[in-house]
Amino acid sequence: GTPVHETPLATWDLLLNLNARTAYIASSAVIPAMLRQGSGKIVNVAARAALQGAAKLGAYSASKGAVIRLTEAMAAELKNDGINVNCVLPSTIDTPDNRAAMPKADPSRWVKSEALADVILFLASDAARAVHGAAIPVYGTG
Repeated sequence: GTPVHETPLATWDLLLNLNARTAYIASSAVIPAMLRQGSGKIVNVAARAALQGAAKLGAYSASKGAVIRLTEAMAAELKNDGINVNCVLPSTIDTPDNRAAMPKADPSRWVKSEALADVILFLASDAARAVHGAAIPVYGTG
């Protein structure tokens, strides 16, 4: 990343669009049907970086923080309509792309995709029927 004052506006826009705007668009597309059926589950993906700003991650942290606030707002709006809206906050996910981008890192400490999927599956299940507006940390051992 870059310091906030050196971050190109195009990068700022890219990250806000990639993270917050896509969560908004996807939710807007499915909520009307969920309202008609009287139930539904939305699980957004934010990130650990959403909880605290860090040097050279301002745009990324802000965009993921916006996902948490959007999740909370939608949860408050929709919980009485039978719709649960929550999000997960993974740290670095162990993917081939992340391994290639960070060859000196220790991927054994990263979140395994399967572990993240387990948390998302829980939030999408009836077992999470009383969970609204949660931001669930999924950090692995790192």
